[in-house]
Amino acid sequence: MLLKGFHALAELAASGEPFVHQHRRTVSLLFDISAIQSEMHLDHPDYLTLAYTKAMMGFLLFSSSPRLIAMIGLGGGSLPKYCHRYLPDTAIVVVDNDPQVIALRDAFCLPPDDARLQVLCRDGVDMVAQADAEYDVLMVDGFDKQGQPPQLCSQTFYDSCAASLAQDGIMVVNLLGDKEDVELYADRIRRSFDGAAIAIDVPDSNNKIVFACKGGLLDSPDQTVIGRLRELELQHDIALRLTARNILQQRRNDRSAQAAA
Repeated sequence: MLLKGFHALAELAASGEPFVHQHRRTVSLLFDISAIQSEMHLDHPDYLTLAYTKAMMGFLLFSSSPRLIAMIGLGGGSLPKYCHRYLPDTAIVVVDNDPQVIALRDAFCLPPDDARLQVLCRDGVDMVAQADAEYDVLMVDGFDKQGQPPQLCSQTFYDSCAASLAQDGIMVVNLLGDKEDVELYADRIRRSFDGAAIAIDVPDSNNKIVFACKGGLLDSPDQTVIGRLRELELQHDIALRLTARNILQQRRNDRSAQAAA
């Protein structure tokens, strides 16, 4: 049975198309058999199961009631589902340039488009380049079979991301790849945001999450962040305390490094 299951997965992976795999009580989106792109628990379809998605929601520590969230990369729709349910006053627009990924949305219980949610087959580069300083939060989590597309990691792209944000807007980027590449992309983000960026590692993962802001959001005093954390924990079961601790510690490390330079 296990061998038969493996052969079925191998055949799907060889097709080059994204596919869905169910294992016990979870459903996963895969581009090949080497890595899970997205995962959903069948009993709790709106719950965030992967640690990096929980870390990305750390933007709530600085912007707890965004008016408009834009997302690049749909995957299995974990982040838009979560935001749609737990941020009822927020509009969400998601773009993905792969229609085959979008076609799998029902397998991951993504709600149909409505007044608050739009899923568009569109290139993320074009979306931010044509935006007009309107996004309160921009979440970048775009991957394909080769990993992170170069066009979603360029200096020009990150410059456009900064320009697409409203005043005091915040961008969150999921980075994954070779250490040298990840550091290069994080440096590009810092350059686009005039240094207003914090990069944290995700525990038990190779992901690095970068928060970058337009304005002084990331400089909020520790006590302000901690106070907001206490309020958010009443509504969100997504390990925000761990993310807050990592952000505040990294912020202290960055300031020490700057002072020593």
